Amino acid sequence: MRLSAELRAFQGRLGHSFHRPELLVRALTHPSISTETRPSNQRLEFLGDRVLNLTIAEALFRADRLADEGQLAPRYNVLVRKETCADVARQIDLGTALKLGRSEMMSGGRRKDALLGDAMEAVIAAIYLDGGLEPARAAVLRLWGGRIDAAEEQARDPKTALQEWAQARAMPPPDYVETRRSGPDHAPRFTIEARLASGETASATAGSKRHAEQAAAEALLKRVEGT
Repeated sequence: MRLSAELRAFQGRLGHSFHRPELLVRALTHPSISTETRPSNQRLEFLGDRVLNLTIAEALFRADRLADEGQLAPRYNVLVRKETCADVARQIDLGTALKLGRSEMMSGGRRKDALLGDAMEAVIAAIYLDGGLEPARAAVLRLWGGRIDAAEEQARDPKTALQEWAQARAMPPPDYVETRRSGPDHAPRFTIEARLASGETASATAGSKRHAEQAAAEALLKRVEGT
């Protein structure tokens, strides 16, 4: 099977040359365009998620030999979550190579975290099936790169910091309330208000609820700490 020029270019950005190029094609095929003879990437996504999890867990285990499970778990969660997978996918411009049905394409599927993250996991599985665990592990470590070194800092995100601030003062955890949603369905904007039991609030707007919650928590933390 010969890859198109577009997929050959993506293969170069990925850093793995496929002996079985049909695996790459399948990894980039979204269910919206799959057929009986052209299966989607969902099964590969299932496998790739496990390969990613093992690789990241091992990398963190080796990187900090003094960290206990309670310290490693939040770092791991930061690195394997869908948003991080989507960020890595954007880094190698996976969206341009993703094969989508017309409806998904028209609704901005090439930019959606869920689609990009799923496809990134499927691509990891394709590398694993094509060359084994070592090439897949090498690809993950190369693509995740400095994110692994920065995981400790990222794990203490603003929401966690705000919750710790509240708990230290015998308050319940902060509440996060969606107060507004705007924009088209394929590119929504969410406004979230973070609220403490003591009455302090702060709002933020972003393209995902998670990012808006993080920004609101950061703004509220700065407010209550007077920074």
